[in-house]
Amino acid sequence: MGRLNPILVWWLCLSLCLFLCPTSAQLKTNFYANVCPNVENIVKNVVTQKFQQTFVTVPATIRLFFHDCFVQGCDASVLVASTGNNKAEKDHPDNLSLAGDGFDTVIKAKAAVDAVPQCKNKVSCADILALATRDVIVLSGGPSYAVELGRLDGLSSSSKNVDGKLPQPTFNLNQLNSMFAAHGLSQADMVALSAAHTVGFSHCNRFSNRIYSFSPGNPVDPSLDKTYATQLQQMCPKNVDPDIAINMDPNTPRTFDNVYFKNLELGQGLFTSDQVLFTDARSQPTVKTWAKDKAAFQQAFITAMTKLGRVGVKTGNNGNIRSDCSVLN
Repeated sequence: MGRLNPILVWWLCLSLCLFLCPTSAQLKTNFYANVCPNVENIVKNVVTQKFQQTFVTVPATIRLFFHDCFVQGCDASVLVASTGNNKAEKDHPDNLSLAGDGFDTVIKAKAAVDAVPQCKNKVSCADILALATRDVIVLSGGPSYAVELGRLDGLSSSSKNVDGKLPQPTFNLNQLNSMFAAHGLSQADMVALSAAHTVGFSHCNRFSNRIYSFSPGNPVDPSLDKTYATQLQQMCPKNVDPDIAINMDPNTPRTFDNVYFKNLELGQGLFTSDQVLFTDARSQPTVKTWAKDKAAFQQAFITAMTKLGRVGVKTGNNGNIRSDCSVLN
C-alpha cells in the first residue's frame, strides 16, 4: 500500500477539526439557555426599574455599549475601574462624560443575575451590557431585537487604548466612514447608529465651536438652522458651567425614533458629525429615506447594532467572566 501524502493527511485532519470543533467565537441568541435560561428577564427587570428612576439610563447605557465596543471590542473593558498602577479606559478624557447611570445599570443587573444560584458567575458583564442596551432602546420606543450572546469579558483595560478610537463631534463623513469601516461597519450602519443621538445629551463644550467660533467669516456654522443656533446660544452662553448638558434631539428627546433624521433635514443636528450626514451628498439620500420611513430605519438600526455587537468579541483564553464588572479577574 502506498504512503499517504503528508500534506493530504494534514488537510484531512484540519478539515475534520473544523467540522467537528465548533468555533468558540460563534455568538448565539440562546447561548445561556441551559446555563441561565431566565437571564434576559432578570436583566430586563433591573433595567426597567432603573429606567423608571431616571431617563438618563437610556442614553447612558447606549453610549456605554458603543464606547466599549469601539475600544478593544465588546468586552466590558470600559466598566473596569482604574487602580494605583493602571489608568483604565473609563478615565480617558473621551470617556469622562459617560454618565454613571449606565455603569450602575450594568452593575445592578449583574448582581441580580448572580443572585440566582444557577447563574452565578456564568454570565459575562459584556453580555449583560449588550442586553441592557437593547432593553433601554425598547423602553424608550425603539425597536426590539434578538441579542446575540456568548461574549467573554476582556482581560485588560487601559486608557491609552482609547486614543483615536472614538468618533469626535467635529468629524466629517470621510473620518466617520473610516473609523466605522475599521470595525466592519458600512456607511449605512454608521448613519443608523448615529441616530442613537435621538435620545442623547451633550455638554456645551462639545459643540460650542459651531455657535461661537466656527470660522473667521462665520462665527456660527451656516449649516445650523438660525433659530436653533440662537436657542443653543441661550442654553449654552459663553463660559457656561461645563456640567450643563442639553438634549441632542430638540423635538423628541425622550423617544427613540427617526425624528433625528427629520432634524438633520431642518439643520438641527447638534454636532458637525450629525449634520454632515445630511450636508454630504453621499449620505443625504439615506437620511431623507429614513426621515420618512421609520420601519426602514428601525430595520437598518437592528442590523447595525447586531454587527456592532460582534466587534472584537473575546472567547476562549482571550477572556473570562468577571465576578465584579469593575475589577479584572
